[in-house]
Amino acid sequence: MRFPSREQIAALRERYPRGTKVELLAMDDPQAPPMRTMGEIMGIDDAGQLLVRWETGSSLSLIPGVDLFRIMQKGGQS
Repeated sequence: MRFPSREQIAALRERYPRGTKVELLAMDDPQAPPMRTMGEIMGIDDAGQLLVRWETGSSLSLIPGVDLFRIMQKGGQS
């Protein structure tokens, strides 16, 4: 696995700030929440994964460029 650079992580954190609401469209994972589940981004880890708290109670992360999702409401900076 190739880790993103610091600059790439910073860009992800700017694009997906904490509190951003997302809707899951597709995720190839047996533990994935149901499609169209809403979630809130809690942060970005050093591997560039979006840490999400799903309305189902799950905390499975999204991988930009792999998982399909859409931003429903942009969060504030923190």
